[in-house]
Amino acid sequence: MQLSPRVFDQYVAPARLRPQLWRLLLGLVVLFAVYIAWMLALFASVEFLASGLSAEATFAEIDTGGTPATLILLLLTFVGMALGTFAAVRLVHKRSVASLFGPREWVLRDFAFGAGVFALVALPGLIWTFAALDMTPGVALSVWVMFLPLAIGGLLIQTGAEELVFRGYLQQQLAARFASRWVWMVLPSVVFGLGHYEPEHLGSSLWPVLFTTGFFGLLMADLTARSGALGMAWGLHFTNNVLAMLLITTGEALDGLALYRLPFSISDTQTVLPLLGIDLLGMILVWAICCWHLRDR
Repeated sequence: MQLSPRVFDQYVAPARLRPQLWRLLLGLVVLFAVYIAWMLALFASVEFLASGLSAEATFAEIDTGGTPATLILLLLTFVGMALGTFAAVRLVHKRSVASLFGPREWVLRDFAFGAGVFALVALPGLIWTFAALDMTPGVALSVWVMFLPLAIGGLLIQTGAEELVFRGYLQQQLAARFASRWVWMVLPSVVFGLGHYEPEHLGSSLWPVLFTTGFFGLLMADLTARSGALGMAWGLHFTNNVLAMLLITTGEALDGLALYRLPFSISDTQTVLPLLGIDLLGMILVWAICCWHLRDR
């Protein structure tokens, strides 16, 4: 399946106005500065409101996302990532924030299609999980429903911010400077995978999980190039995280709003590796369906 040069060129065109590598590096510095400033302001506000809670305890609680409130706060830290990306493209590259997303009508349509396709492909696996595994209940349903609007909003922010950085800003600016896919598609996907480096949570499953995450990023980069917009990757990413954080988790972290917990640890490689293999096959199926949907663009 070949990329459409017209669609991809249209997506990258705004980045070609100022493609210098020094601008990209400076843009990343701006991005991280805004991101860190936002997190410090957010944590300072939480510490001020929760009197008696130390800064170290505040960071630890939010990092694990083990309660509904701390999970929502963790998702809200990604506001800083989005704002940092916006600042980088406006201040350093002198282009509009809208140019990160692609055509608005494509973003909205592709988001809905991607989110729906991921949910449909995942449905048989979810049915098997509930039928075959002895899961334990997580958060109470009443609490889950109460926090659900905030959680959905937070996941839209979190997944959207990551897509803006990796499939928006990095992919566009690298493609504006380099023709090779190894640079503009593979490199951001490797960084995306390594961004989930959490040995204290993942244990012996660390590298298989990072590989799976990086492969997911690679497929999202390809679909972004094919679609000429962020919507498809954003929709797929959003549904994936809804299922992984609001429905079923392994319980080590980010389980503050999960309805169910799996009966094994993420570090149990004997169980996890076959499931990751199934996940990879599911990702490829989703990617193929989305490519078919985009065939005439």
